[in-house]
Amino acid sequence: MDASGGPGGARVVGLPATVLAARVRAGELSAVDVVRAHLAHIGDVEPRVGAFRVVRAEAALAEAAEVDARPDRESLPLAGVPVAVKDNVGVAGETVTDGCAAATPVGTDHEVVARLRAAGAVVVGITRVPELCLYAATDGPGTVTRNPWDTALSPAGSSGGSAAAVAAGMVPLAHGNDGMGSLRLPAAACGLVTLKPGRGVLPGGIGADDWSGMAVNGVLATTVDDVALGTAVLAGEDAGLDWSASPDPGRPLRVAVGRRSPVPGARPDAAARGAVERTARLLRGAGHVVVERDPVVPPDAAIGGIARWLAGAEDDAAFLGLDRTALQPRSRTHARLGRLVRRAGLVRPATAERFRERTAAFFADDDLDVLLTPITNGPPLPARPWHERGFLANVTANARWAPWASPWNLAGVPAVVVPVGTRPEGTPLAVQLVGPPGSETRLLWLAGELERRQPWRRHAPVFDPAGAPAPAPA
Repeated sequence: MDASGGPGGARVVGLPATVLAARVRAGELSAVDVVRAHLAHIGDVEPRVGAFRVVRAEAALAEAAEVDARPDRESLPLAGVPVAVKDNVGVAGETVTDGCAAATPVGTDHEVVARLRAAGAVVVGITRVPELCLYAATDGPGTVTRNPWDTALSPAGSSGGSAAAVAAGMVPLAHGNDGMGSLRLPAAACGLVTLKPGRGVLPGGIGADDWSGMAVNGVLATTVDDVALGTAVLAGEDAGLDWSASPDPGRPLRVAVGRRSPVPGARPDAAARGAVERTARLLRGAGHVVVERDPVVPPDAAIGGIARWLAGAEDDAAFLGLDRTALQPRSRTHARLGRLVRRAGLVRPATAERFRERTAAFFADDDLDVLLTPITNGPPLPARPWHERGFLANVTANARWAPWASPWNLAGVPAVVVPVGTRPEGTPLAVQLVGPPGSETRLLWLAGELERRQPWRRHAPVFDPAGAPAPAPA
């Protein structure tokens, strides 16, 4: 594969977005050089991974040339950075499918895409998702997206295509969104960093109604700096925020370790438990106070989250004007249950608000800053045509593997996932950091501290057998 580009054949593919943008701004690289090198790498790796529904080769090179010609190139936060966009928001001139057989032409960019482009990013492709973005594996008729760390495994879902693209080095930064863990689960499966922001921090507009307020946009990357920069761009900042300073100088953070699974009987395996233990020891060694505290997810909150997930299928099918008989069998059942949920009045705003207040009180009552938990209970699900299996098989597999993500969507609070090593079989291990409303900066700062104290391998072996560490920012 050719992972070079630009003057002197300097390495381009594999550099973080922050480094690439700095070099394009400085004139050391052109946006066309950067995009061309990544398109060549996509051509090499994509047949083994299946991350993209659309690769916009010709359009991306033309847009990169426009970035090079922009008079404000020296001030663009993402100058020339190739990005991928999840197939449930609009990219002008393309179609959006939300993982369904029908494709809807798009005339204008979704707000998050517009902000990425305004910052100088170049959209090189649209990534695959499971139908209606409902499931924790990414597949559909004729295609199974695979995890670059082990192609027998799934990159998870629903932002699985975006995560696979970043983990394989096809792009340094990708858009995704998270309604029940759809950013955090792929990040955990593929060894990436992500932030699920709190409710209202970034532009929404995902499907009919953002799954009744649970779904939020975000980014996936290999470094905390890249996630911080991407989040700042989507939030409408002119440049990346400074995540390097302690959120409360002179005071260690109080970190709760939560071990009780939100789903009874679904327990983390030894590797997942060990990841939490090692992270807790690392935080103690860094001077933070670590205590044992389990938040309680009451039955009405658990039911409220499931109700919104079910109703989201019916709502989005109606929003897209889909023929329900054309949906996959698992999704037809999902949507049918969603109609019943709506008719029964089980999607109640008061349920989410009560749980949000309870979550805020969990942090406030014991002066806690962060909650540390597992994020998955074992290795990723197998890469297989899950769409050929029934609703119950999909839901059971999802719930057993990934019960730790969805409560924080209902509460509308931020959560970060960071890699913390590998499993004995070589796939990534990760943990989740959750905070109270408004703690995005604190979570990113703590994720950055973990990155500095215990650097992770940034790309899967399919891309980078040497596992080179991230270069210093330019």
